[in-house]
Amino acid sequence: MKTYELKELKGVDGIVLNPGRPTPTPAPGEVLIKVRATSLNYRDLVVASGHYPSSIKPAVIPLSDGAGEVAAAGAGVSEFKVGDRVAGTFFQGWLSGAICAETTGQALGGAVDGMLAEYVVLPQNGAIGVPSHLSFEEAATLPCAGLTAWNAVVETGRVKAGETVLLLGTGGVSLFALQFAKMHGARTILTSSNNEKIARAKALGAEMLINYREKPDWDQEVLRLTSGRGADLVVEVGGAGTLERSIRSVRVGGTIALVGLVAGLGQIDPLPIIGRAIRLQGIYVGSREMFAAMNRAITQAQLRPVVDRVFDFDAAKSAYAYLASGAHFGKIVIRV
Repeated sequence: MKTYELKELKGVDGIVLNPGRPTPTPAPGEVLIKVRATSLNYRDLVVASGHYPSSIKPAVIPLSDGAGEVAAAGAGVSEFKVGDRVAGTFFQGWLSGAICAETTGQALGGAVDGMLAEYVVLPQNGAIGVPSHLSFEEAATLPCAGLTAWNAVVETGRVKAGETVLLLGTGGVSLFALQFAKMHGARTILTSSNNEKIARAKALGAEMLINYREKPDWDQEVLRLTSGRGADLVVEVGGAGTLERSIRSVRVGGTIALVGLVAGLGQIDPLPIIGRAIRLQGIYVGSREMFAAMNRAITQAQLRPVVDRVFDFDAAKSAYAYLASGAHFGKIVIRV
């Protein structure tokens, strides 16, 4: 089978196509998945560059996110049958309950082989059925970006109708968070530096939009739009580069779901967090149980993920380059 392998941690150039890797055979309790589509996350750029904080398996198959169909099942598999449409779960061992050190050591495309291959083998608990109305390309966007946004907005943020959610940018997590916030009746404020992307976000239902290049003090604009109160929830994808403004944008007693580090690292003064009783919660994707809850909600709402562009398998490196460019709106997918 064809598969990509991360031979060296030096960026996209370290990703090598292996055209002759043996197709794996499922052991008892495992399923063989014929991968139909995979999707990229910012994490994949960090892993390839060698800057990911956790250990990376040598010559790892990259990408945590993918969807396909069960091609074979090992002895004792009861949840799936051949032909079932499934996705892999980001954390292979986090089934339910609180996250712990043992579960974070089993992330696809990092500590263990990922989904950028024609076939993968996963434990049956490391796969999950996907909503029937979604294409494989759409379903492939769910395991990391979709579930991270669900965890931030629903599981952690517990957003209610009428509350205000602040979203930064128009990447996959932010647009999923926009869709989930709207699903729960919340108002949304979204920031971007691109007016074309702002117009597209408005078409998706974002009520209030801020171009942060035109209004660099965007935290003050958030306060103006909320009559000085601030947002109930901020889905913070920038990291330390934007966190100070997010702290000033959230209401007293509000929540900041810290998801990513796209805007870089830095130091943060903890006094405003304490003095305004802000809840600052790190979000590291989610459990299989959360994934199942998200799938039920997606099915009920007939929600469709925002896919920006689909690349062919042989153009996987071009997909990485497109992600690095920041030109995308929503998710980037590779069709296998």
